[in-house]
Amino acid sequence: KKISDILQKSPPKPGVPADLQNLLSQHFGENRSVIEIEELKLPDSCFLPANDLTHSFSSYLKEICPKWAKLRKNHKEKKSVVMLVICSSALRSLELIKSVTAFKGDCRVLKLFAKHIKIKEQMSMLEKGVFHIAVGTPGRVKALVEQDGLCLSSTKYMILDWNWRDQKLRRMMDIPEIKKETIDLLEMSIIKLCREGSVKLGLF
Repeated sequence: KKISDILQKSPPKPGVPADLQNLLSQHFGENRSVIEIEELKLPDSCFLPANDLTHSFSSYLKEICPKWAKLRKNHKEKKSVVMLVICSSALRSLELIKSVTAFKGDCRVLKLFAKHIKIKEQMSMLEKGVFHIAVGTPGRVKALVEQDGLCLSSTKYMILDWNWRDQKLRRMMDIPEIKKETIDLLEMSIIKLCREGSVKLGLF
């Protein structure tokens, strides 16, 4: 059965933290020891309320981040962002950037995807300026973190564009490549930051 056939018959269910937890344990379950898997567990406390499918992107961000104006004012670090939004494509990134206008206030948003933008350009923008929100694809964000172009030490929120579906009705975690890159990014640094309590995860 195709995903689209199943979806047409049943209304989409909003993603919950357990969905991501299960995805990670399935992904790592085959080739990790029990101790390693334990270290990759996301504590419930790191999750923000999930989107119940009634929110616009801006209204969701307002709900999970009521102190945004203060966070925005206090953020002065280059090479880093306060909020990182991960989605499945460049096109979807642009949609989310447009729909964040009502929330963002006086802050700078950076596009972090590979389409038409060289990684060197993004690295030099991050080095020279202060950005508050970055929206992009997991592959490019991961590459920037690996090359020390993006530092996650002052990141407080990571939002996964979990419920949105493309024309083929696939969510980001239904696309094997995007799923793998997202899990790699989580494993590389985000899970550790969540466990330490410095990053909160939201499923939009």
